[in-house]
Amino acid sequence: MSLAVKQPRPKKCSVPQCRASFVPRESFQAWCSPDCAVVIARGKQEKKRKSLALVERREIKARKEKLKSRADHLKDTQHAFNAWIRARDAGQPCISCGTTADVQYCAGHYRTTGSCPELRFEPLNVHLQCNKNCNLSKSGNIFGYRPRLLEKIGAEMLAWIEGPHEAKKYTIEQLKAMTAEYRAKTRELKRAAA
Repeated sequence: MSLAVKQPRPKKCSVPQCRASFVPRESFQAWCSPDCAVVIARGKQEKKRKSLALVERREIKARKEKLKSRADHLKDTQHAFNAWIRARDAGQPCISCGTTADVQYCAGHYRTTGSCPELRFEPLNVHLQCNKNCNLSKSGNIFGYRPRLLEKIGAEMLAWIEGPHEAKKYTIEQLKAMTAEYRAKTRELKRAAA
């Protein structure tokens, strides 16, 4: 009595450019020719290389994060806050000159971070401002900023901004939390605008 050997069924080559039909010699075979086997092997090597590169980039990012100073975290938070202000005020005119021209806009502080660092992250103190003309060339164009700010937030809030404030000293953990919060708010605004 002889046992009948089951013949393997034809398969399609797993190489997307080939997709030829073939009868495999082994059950795990997914290629029709040695050339296709090389293509598959190179693809697996490339995938492994990319995976290792991703792990390495994550490790580098984690090491860089550990080396960051409080000042570095403050810059990150300021960058995230400014991006949120630009997203919040998108489509509005410049707070100082009222232009709606297609120029680069920034988050302009009414009371600067140098003169009043405690209002650095105060949303009422920061509004959309044309970057080159008002913010850089005219040092914030305060003479145009104040009347429009008064119109926008009212006399009571403007008096509060111009009044004295208690100094704030943020910890690194607070700055990290604020950065994450402002990035999330910016993503939410951009999602809503899309």
